[in-house]
Amino acid sequence: MTKIFLDTAQLDEIREARDLGLLDGVTTNPSLMLRAGTADLKANTLEIVKMVAGPVSAEVISTDAVGMIEEAREVLSWAPNVYVKIPTIPEGLKAMKRISSWPDGRRINATLIFSPVQAYMAARAGASFASVFVGRIDDAGLDGMEVVRQTRTIFDNYGLDCLVLAASIRHTAHVADALLAGADIITLPFSVLNKMSGSPFTDAGLERFLADWDKAKAG
Repeated sequence: MTKIFLDTAQLDEIREARDLGLLDGVTTNPSLMLRAGTADLKANTLEIVKMVAGPVSAEVISTDAVGMIEEAREVLSWAPNVYVKIPTIPEGLKAMKRISSWPDGRRINATLIFSPVQAYMAARAGASFASVFVGRIDDAGLDGMEVVRQTRTIFDNYGLDCLVLAASIRHTAHVADALLAGADIITLPFSVLNKMSGSPFTDAGLERFLADWDKAKAG
């Protein structure tokens, strides 16, 4: 079954999503931490871990392999379900290969993937999640979901032990397409999660049923 992650560092959003019973994990990044009003990556991540039993991803800041490896060692020590997000660049791939050899090193979320070839390289480097940025690919006039589909096919063809994660989700149609494309994980903002659980047609139908019930009781 496809898992649903929330792409946020806002604790109130995570709490509400958890209470819906649909939350399997959380992904964060420096921009999301900034929006949450915190620069303390560890403290905020550990607050999230208190609410979420599944994977919680925290991203490195370094852009060189040595720095990424050093940060990853720290991040992975925070909790057994914390994953380290590493950008899929040459230095990132070097870092992933080294980190994945550690006893707890398979907790890698390869981020900023924009092609199936990048996803393939991340999987070969030892990543557990390959995060394809669907919305940003669409912004460039290309088909982000096609990258998800191609990545799914490549991973299946070669038995790669890496999960396809559809990221940069902008609307509920992206969610439906990712489910149809066979994504293992979909990470989405809270606004999209809210829209998934409702419809104006559902609201209108409920309003009509209640109005009819009131008439029946008055009748």
